[in-house]
Amino acid sequence: MAANRTETNHTETDAAPLRVGLIGYGVAGAVFHAPLIANTPGLHLEAVVTSNPERRDQAAARYPEARILADAAELWPLGLDLVVVASPNRTHVPLATAALDAGVPVVVDKPLAATAAEGRALAELAEARGLLLSVFQNRRWDGDFRTVSELVRSGRLGTVHHFESRFERWRPNLKGGWRELGDPAEAGGVLYDLGSHLVDQALTLFGPAVRVYAELDIRRRGAQADDDSFVALTHADGTRSHLWMSAVAADLGPRFRVLGSEASYVGYGLDGQEDALRAGRTPADEGWGETPPERYGRLGTVDDSVAHPTLPGAYQEYYARLAEALHGRAPAPVAARDAINALTVLEAARLSAAEGRTVAL
Repeated sequence: MAANRTETNHTETDAAPLRVGLIGYGVAGAVFHAPLIANTPGLHLEAVVTSNPERRDQAAARYPEARILADAAELWPLGLDLVVVASPNRTHVPLATAALDAGVPVVVDKPLAATAAEGRALAELAEARGLLLSVFQNRRWDGDFRTVSELVRSGRLGTVHHFESRFERWRPNLKGGWRELGDPAEAGGVLYDLGSHLVDQALTLFGPAVRVYAELDIRRRGAQADDDSFVALTHADGTRSHLWMSAVAADLGPRFRVLGSEASYVGYGLDGQEDALRAGRTPADEGWGETPPERYGRLGTVDDSVAHPTLPGAYQEYYARLAEALHGRAPAPVAARDAINALTVLEAARLSAAEGRTVAL
C-alpha cells in the first residue's frame, strides 16, 4: 500500500519530495491548495484532476510538471504520498474513501462531510488503515485569528466571556454553483461554507460547546440555501461565542470583537491572504501575510485602547506541518476529530433553526 511505501521512503531519506495529487481545480483547488502545495518545501504537485477542459488548460499552464488527469481513478496507480480532495462537498466522502482504500493519506477541504456520522465513519476508516486524515482549516492561520489566539492564551484580555466573529459579504445576486443548492447532501449555504470556519475557530479557542442556538435565513430571491445566518454557542467553560455569516450584509460588522474581564480586542476586515492568492501571489513573496498598521485591531478598554499589531497570516503553515506529519514527526495540523466536533455543532445549528429552540450537546 502507498502508506507502507511512503513510510519506507521516509525512513531512508527525506530528500525525495512527497508526491501530491489534487482533486478539483475550482476556487479551492486553484486558489488555495495548488499554490500552497507547490510552494511548500518537501512537497511536489504530482497530479491535478479536473474534468473541466478550461480548468485543465489553466492547470497545465501554471503547473507544467504536473500530470493533468480527467478522473480521480487515474490517481490510485501512481503510488502517491498524499491526495487532497478539493472538489464539491457532496464528493468529499466518496473520494476520500477511495483514496484511503487505495492506501493513500488524505486532506479534505472543509467541511469534511455533510454530516458528523459520515465524518466519523471516514475517520474510523483512516484509523483502521493507519493513514493520516486531515481537514483543510486554513483560517486557523489567518493573521487576525492568530492575533486573537495569542491575546486569549496570554491572558491579556483577562477571562474572556464573550466572543464575536463574523464572515460577512455583500453579494445580493446569486452566483450559482453547488454552494447555493438546497439539498442537504451538498452541504451548501453560508452555515457550512463560512460557518465551518467560524465554528472551528471558536472551538479551537474555547473548547467544546454544550449548547447551540441558531437562526438560518434565506434572503435572496431564488436562493435555495441559507445566505444570512447566526449561531450562538455556550462553551463548557462558560464562554459565549456569537457567530455571524452572511452574503447579504450591506454594512460589515467587526471581524472579531472579543470581550474579557480586563480588556477587549476589536478588529475589522478579512485577512488578506485569500485576495493575495487570487492575485497570483504566493507565500514565497516578500511581505506575505502582513497587515498594514492602518488595519490593526484595537486592544484595551473603552477609556484607553491602542492599535495592536496583527501577527502575519501564515496559510503556508498548514502544508508545512502536514509534511512533518507525513514524515511521522508531528501530528496532523488539523485532526479529523476537530472537524467531526464542528460538524456536530453545525448539525445542532440546523436543528435549532428548524425547531426554534436551543439544542444541548
